[in-house]
Amino acid sequence: MIDYIIKKVLFEEFEAKMSLVKNVPISDGLRFHIDNNITLSENVFRIYSDSYFDLINEVRSLYNRNLINLNSEDTWIVESDLGKSVILENGKKIWLDAPIEVSDNLMEAKHRGKNVRLGSPFRTPGGPKKFAVYVKTPGGNVKKVTFGDPNLRIKNASKSRAKSFRARHKCDQKKDRTTAGYWSCNVSRYRKKLGLKSSRSW
Repeated sequence: MIDYIIKKVLFEEFEAKMSLVKNVPISDGLRFHIDNNITLSENVFRIYSDSYFDLINEVRSLYNRNLINLNSEDTWIVESDLGKSVILENGKKIWLDAPIEVSDNLMEAKHRGKNVRLGSPFRTPGGPKKFAVYVKTPGGNVKKVTFGDPNLRIKNASKSRAKSFRARHKCDQKKDRTTAGYWSCNVSRYRKKLGLKSSRSW
């Protein structure tokens, strides 16, 4: 039993980084990540830069063609909508599932008479949940979504805990930004704003 636990911990700690299945042309950016054992979740490019999204989409393309090996975290990223975009009616491009850390991308709206920022999670010390975020519903209304148990700590720094959480909560199916499940699964993307220690996918 102890041997099994040790092997399991070692596997999670040293889980394989990105590697090509066969020798195919790749960008200099991806080559840098592979040669230096840097995972996709540790993307070295600045968030919202073209290079940041290009790398994700390049890895997704290789993954969909079974040309690259990924660990569980990177698999979760390429199976999400991160790196995909939509064009709004006003012609503005919006990146899906991208962490909002650039002020120019924060949109303001009104909720119950006060100005709020959409898509920007914040802590709620008074409860009833640990966090809250304002989002716009498909009908155009602004909704406050609360999520996270205030009595529990976020322990996504542990690979095994993070993997277990994603499996239990079916995070790969959480696409609706108006639900608590979506924000619970993606809370680590806003780690700087929320004061979280780990950037590991949750």
